[in-house]
Amino acid sequence: MKYSTVITAAALSLLLSACGGSGADNGAAVTDSVDETPLVDIDIAHRRSVPQTRTYTANVEADNINNIAPDMSNRIRQIKVDVGDRVSRGQVLVTLDTSNADRQRINLEELQREYDRAVELLKIGAGTQRAVDQVKAQLDAARAQYANTMDNTVLRSPINGIVTARNYDPGDMTGQLPVLTVGQTSPAVKLIINAGETDLPVIHRGMDVDIDLDAWPGRQFRGRITRIAPAIDVATRTFPVEVTVANRADSLRPGMFGRVTVNLGSRDNVVVPDRAVVKQSGSANRYVYVYSGGKVAFRRVELGNRLDDAYELISGINDGDTVVITGQARLADGVAARINKSK
Repeated sequence: MKYSTVITAAALSLLLSACGGSGADNGAAVTDSVDETPLVDIDIAHRRSVPQTRTYTANVEADNINNIAPDMSNRIRQIKVDVGDRVSRGQVLVTLDTSNADRQRINLEELQREYDRAVELLKIGAGTQRAVDQVKAQLDAARAQYANTMDNTVLRSPINGIVTARNYDPGDMTGQLPVLTVGQTSPAVKLIINAGETDLPVIHRGMDVDIDLDAWPGRQFRGRITRIAPAIDVATRTFPVEVTVANRADSLRPGMFGRVTVNLGSRDNVVVPDRAVVKQSGSANRYVYVYSGGKVAFRRVELGNRLDDAYELISGINDGDTVVITGQARLADGVAARINKSK
């Protein structure tokens, strides 16, 4: 009787173990596997008219610049102005040593006396016309040399403007650098911007531009394109453009930092949300994922203007393309993706 009970208990334990194992297997069979397909949000690319504005950075420059320097090296006696001083046309800025001019003056006076004697001798028949002509040539050359030397002992400003540079002090000998630099800032100043070669067909002289300066926050100035370079820099693919700005109130000074905005009209281009644009790591390239048929494709794009929370695209995406705006971190070219339908 006891033997039979032991067998029954063992059999029951074996049956329960078998049932428990069978139950675990059934539970695994009915559990759904997790879907690993990336989930993305999408938007539609649309073509529309986009204002074409370009903003360039530049420094304010004097409209006209004069370097004040003598024709020959000389010692500086006095510099009457300093950087930042306003000067007028004809004003004496620098005086230089006159020792050389004094020697030339003495020589000039001696030649003048020789010439007068030669003329008197010719009158009384004791001289020749050739002698008179020789002394006259020496006298004329000495006069020109003396006049030039005197011009270089007093340096005057040829324009109304501001002293923007000073390279010497009294007592120095003048060298290769100008003693002073004077910039003309009235009635106008200028800024030089470097425009891209693709804008060459639409930028022209006479176009109005807007200028913002860090020195005058909240205040906008109006300028005009007055000169366009005839050649494009092969290294940068840009060309210089000169912008002139009225400065009658003397608000603008050389060296001020500004931003020049040029309005080039408008053109039709594809626009996508800024979240759709992905920067490739380690490069300046930009990409957009396009969703079609349950998969995504990686397309390189060329950006145009930034439009608040969107980008204008010059190339890479077509009107009506479905673009991915979130979930790009798990994507790669050609992989499957699911659209997030909960939003």
